[in-house]
Amino acid sequence: MRIAAIYDIHGNLPALEAVLDEIRLAQVDLVVVGGDVIPGPMPCETLASVLSLGVPTQFLYGNCEVAVLEQLAGRDPAGVPEPFRPIIRWTAQQIAEYRTAIAAWPKTITLRVPDLGNVLFCHGTPRNEDEVFTRATPEHRLLPVFDAVDADLVVCGHTHMQFDRVIGNRRVVNAGSVGMPFGEPGAYWLLLGPGVQLRRTPYDLAKAARRISETDYPGAADFAAQNVLQPPTEAAMLEVFARAEVK
Repeated sequence: MRIAAIYDIHGNLPALEAVLDEIRLAQVDLVVVGGDVIPGPMPCETLASVLSLGVPTQFLYGNCEVAVLEQLAGRDPAGVPEPFRPIIRWTAQQIAEYRTAIAAWPKTITLRVPDLGNVLFCHGTPRNEDEVFTRATPEHRLLPVFDAVDADLVVCGHTHMQFDRVIGNRRVVNAGSVGMPFGEPGAYWLLLGPGVQLRRTPYDLAKAARRISETDYPGAADFAAQNVLQPPTEAAMLEVFARAEVK
């Protein structure tokens, strides 16, 4: 059984298209879409794409889907900083037709994968889609989060940086971000079966930046420049996340 895990697409349709080309070549049996499909510059097109892949697909929600659903319910999403609220409002207006589908996504998924055992897919951590940890988070802080998890392998996303580490007696892998990576530009994802492969797919960044800049997305030019052409470095983002990680 081969599973592709794609996380944190953030409406970057060109990056998603490049990854899907590789996934088709890999002849996977299942795709797991691990949350934060939205917001981003092309939310409707991105949702339409992942909802019609032509291969068995399972979804789980991320913190951004929660925020957009809250906005659609007429509530200001908790925990969203004021500078990002226009993006959440704009996204909610765009994707209203997908509200029912997104609301049905679960928080976690557990699958039995030959040679890997029970694999739990979550967005942030198994207990909370908002919780932050990275390759640098001290293990002792994470043991209470993962000790009770009934899985041999945990796959997560949320922080947009790939890693493969052991917490206690459990392997934990971050799939990285398809659409908003931190580090070298490209589209990051995960292939499971028979082993664990952290993948990076290159794509035409200049063409993608032009497509994104032509959208009505708030801050489209900034997204193209800062999330496609020249993303923040891993070192810079590890410092940022260190202030917000699990204590």
